[in-house]
Amino acid sequence: MKRFLLPLVAALTLGSVAASAQAVQALEDSKYSIAVGDVTLTVDAAHGGKVLSYKLGDKEVLNQGRFPNSFGSTFWTSPQREWNWPPVAEYDTKAFEAAVEGDALVLTGQKSERFGYRIRKAFAADPADGAVVITYTIVNESGETRQVAPWEISRVPNGGVLFFDATSVEPANNMAGLPFEYKFGAAWYVMDEARENRKVNADGKGWLAFSANGILFVKKFQDLKPEEPAPAEAEIQVYANPGKTFVEIEEQGAYTTLQPGGEVSWTVRWYLAPQTGADEPSEALLQQALAIVK
Repeated sequence: MKRFLLPLVAALTLGSVAASAQAVQALEDSKYSIAVGDVTLTVDAAHGGKVLSYKLGDKEVLNQGRFPNSFGSTFWTSPQREWNWPPVAEYDTKAFEAAVEGDALVLTGQKSERFGYRIRKAFAADPADGAVVITYTIVNESGETRQVAPWEISRVPNGGVLFFDATSVEPANNMAGLPFEYKFGAAWYVMDEARENRKVNADGKGWLAFSANGILFVKKFQDLKPEEPAPAEAEIQVYANPGKTFVEIEEQGAYTTLQPGGEVSWTVRWYLAPQTGADEPSEALLQQALAIVK
């Protein structure tokens, strides 16, 4: 896994953040936006540094549910068995400090007193690639040698089709599986409804895509070898909440050993594009996603 250091920066005022980087705009209530052409991503620094919204024009791709752990996109440490449930507050709900480093919005979280990790998130626009680039950093402030992997969790409405390059999926976390189909050289989940929690693990190829309501959401990340994820985890995970509610599309980085004071960084590139075809498995939809991540 690629490692690099992001220097700590002092928290800036809301006005200085807006003035320092044109791609980053300060909004009300500790919220910030990053724009790439017609695409806008909105982040809430005061509540876990979560991504609240990701839009192409006025079309929203992330779930906007009202209940905790049902909306937006967040970041946790893996494996989950280390903290179980609920998510660690310092990673998921507590306030992050906002600063600007170059043209990036950098959010620095609080140290988890229980686990000794501190999370940083850097958001930047890449106009040449049409991407919003998110770099997550886990800092080991525990005073002990620790093992950890990065984990991004994005929630989308239950409707549409999710797909990625894989030949199989496996049920995960003692939950039921999901009805994936294997066509055109990819694994496809046409979203459906059930009364139970369902989750799968998969070994992908460094990308996943979700199509619904005329937009295609693509993520690009490090392609892991089968032995690289954390124990009982995977490069790609999909969780479907009961009912017609939301689906989590998730990816993880490599399980890494961190010495005291050490840190690891992991980058995910987000893309949104118009999609005029049906939200169902097709060669055309696959090729559109592959053209984005090439």
